[in-house]
Amino acid sequence: MQKRIVIANWKMNPTNLAEAKKLFLQVKKVASTLSHTETIIAPPFVFLGELSKMYRGKKIAFCGQDMSFEERGAFTGETSAAMLKSVGATHVIVGHSERRHVGETDEMVNKKIRTARDAGLRVTVAIGESDRNHKEGTHLEFLTRQIELAFKNISVKDLSRIMIAYEPLWAIGKSAKQAMKSQELEETVLFIRKILMRLYGKGAAFKMPILYGGSVEGENAQELVKHSGVQGFLVGHASISAEEFSDILCAVNTA
Repeated sequence: MQKRIVIANWKMNPTNLAEAKKLFLQVKKVASTLSHTETIIAPPFVFLGELSKMYRGKKIAFCGQDMSFEERGAFTGETSAAMLKSVGATHVIVGHSERRHVGETDEMVNKKIRTARDAGLRVTVAIGESDRNHKEGTHLEFLTRQIELAFKNISVKDLSRIMIAYEPLWAIGKSAKQAMKSQELEETVLFIRKILMRLYGKGAAFKMPILYGGSVEGENAQELVKHSGVQGFLVGHASISAEEFSDILCAVNTA
């Protein structure tokens, strides 16, 4: 069975370390027992160091929600790749829609990928369109451009440490009515792989883990991972509920 991957992006939650530890311990009880699923926890940076001390094993990893492409210097509020590694992170998310919303460009995402690569971090590159236009196919053009710019000067060798998280903006967040249907998601995953195939060849394109983010719950997780071609999920608001997130983990692990 192919290993599944689920990332818990806690965003700016919870509000204190005690609650963060409580949430992590609840998730750890389930995640540490799963045989086919790697759980990656992406808490706020201020909690990373303390949480990473609470688990030593291979089934749970720790992740930065973002990072700077600069190594050090006068960059107020930024976090470097070296800082993430120093507090136990082995992964980082770049290009999340909420970072793009405040001005992050595809060129900046590319710089972050290369900086993370050089630092030895595993990278999850988030991509996704804001809306869908099936008639004109503009969303496909948008995805193509995002991938081409994000992966500029990234070699085939580098791909072994990179994942893509596809998160269509219209399907994410509390205001989203529903997740994508598995058939529509499968078509998009195949389109993403075709772009990767053109850039890197068939073998590399089909080895790349592709995750999905967008209104994932325990009720639809198994259906999506079974029938859409994704290897797992990037989970947002559901990840700060230990019960909801555990349901997703269990559903994915048995898919």
